[in-house]
Amino acid sequence: MKNLFFYGTLRHIPLLEVVMGRPADELQITPAQLPGYAVSAVAEGPFPLIAEQTGALAEGVLVGGLSDVDMARLDFYEGSFAYDLRAVTLQDAQRAEVYVPQPDLWTPDGPWSLAQWERDWGEISVIAAREVMGYFGQRSRDEVAKMFPVIRARAASELRARASLHGADTFDGKIEIKARTRAYSYFFAVDDLRLQHEKYDGSMSEVLDRAVFVAADAALVLPYDPARDRVLLVEQIRLGPIGRGDRTFWQLEPIAGRVDPGETPEETARREALEEADLEIGDLEKVAEIYPSPGTSTEFYYTYLGLADLPDGITGTSGLETEHENIRSHLLSFDELMDRVDRFDVANAPLALAAYYLARHRDRLRSEWVGDTPKTE
Repeated sequence: MKNLFFYGTLRHIPLLEVVMGRPADELQITPAQLPGYAVSAVAEGPFPLIAEQTGALAEGVLVGGLSDVDMARLDFYEGSFAYDLRAVTLQDAQRAEVYVPQPDLWTPDGPWSLAQWERDWGEISVIAAREVMGYFGQRSRDEVAKMFPVIRARAASELRARASLHGADTFDGKIEIKARTRAYSYFFAVDDLRLQHEKYDGSMSEVLDRAVFVAADAALVLPYDPARDRVLLVEQIRLGPIGRGDRTFWQLEPIAGRVDPGETPEETARREALEEADLEIGDLEKVAEIYPSPGTSTEFYYTYLGLADLPDGITGTSGLETEHENIRSHLLSFDELMDRVDRFDVANAPLALAAYYLARHRDRLRSEWVGDTPKTE
């Protein structure tokens, strides 16, 4: 049996319960202090580090009587974040072990607050931990560490789903999920489900076998210059057409990207505009919040029209090398855009949707932007 001192996120009891696989009342948890160590925030992410510091005193909890299975679960979870165990002596002279970060990985960034972390990251971390621990005994901790950014992105999407705006006047029937198993997981995931749902007559359906493609939320923005009456599109290779057998692999589309945990969809739209087109976006007009394929996928789009200055010469090639992006931008007049949509030369659903939104609101946007006299080059 081992005793462990926790100074950081595992002091959050709901997270500790997920990692341990059992309720807190089955664990021996007491307040504790570790002399000669200080806890600080990390510049690279929402988690703390602990390091030796003369005269410091780290606050935390002692969890005692941990079995080999408990330790295996903890090593799997903490090891995914490059933490290793070190033997220490607590303030009350008890011996324990503590997870410390591997050297030179993280940059200290001032004091760390458990209360602030719980407010900003507690719930999302619990959801992400459920997926992480679902791989215990199935995947190595190094594999899970590589997957963790998208695991947390999926967790953030689950949180956002609870605040969706849609659903007025639709049936509020119950569902019963009998089983949900993960058939595949890496950047995306696929879940097999067995479920029943209430029917409109009040009876329950038969047990249905279904599958769902699990992806993170995305933000998309179509830049529009009301003065010049034109838009900016980006072009890049897309796996959907390749997988379907389409002859057109490169697609025209709005600027788009995954909503990272800790940022709003609006922030994502602005960040992606800078990354994909080196473009500053002004006001954002909300076009739609939608499931592009609700029958098969969890993917959810926050779609915007972004007001921007689009002079001649703004186009080019760009994209983040770290994400292996190779992106080309194009300027189209409003008439050229709508002509492409009318000719079914646009196969990207968010682009067609944003184009129709622009067609509906174009007069208002131009009037608000430049009055009665459009700006010309």
